[in-house]
Amino acid sequence: MSQPSTPSDTAKSPFAEQPTANAAFNEPKPSYVKLAMRNMVRKGGKSLQHFFLTTVGLLAVLIGLAYLTR
Repeated sequence: MSQPSTPSDTAKSPFAEQPTANAAFNEPKPSYVKLAMRNMVRKGGKSLQHFFLTTVGLLAVLIGLAYLTR
């Protein structure tokens, strides 16, 4: 088993060198909605295109079912 060569090595904390790593543990993880919104902003028009295509498709299904079940 190796021991530290100087007493000052034992006084060092592994978190003392990286204060940002320790601060990251205190912050909560971003929520799914927050990550989705960030992704949507980054993708831009592609997300809007998919949203409108989904809306049109859903309306078409609902109108088709209403027509068939009248």
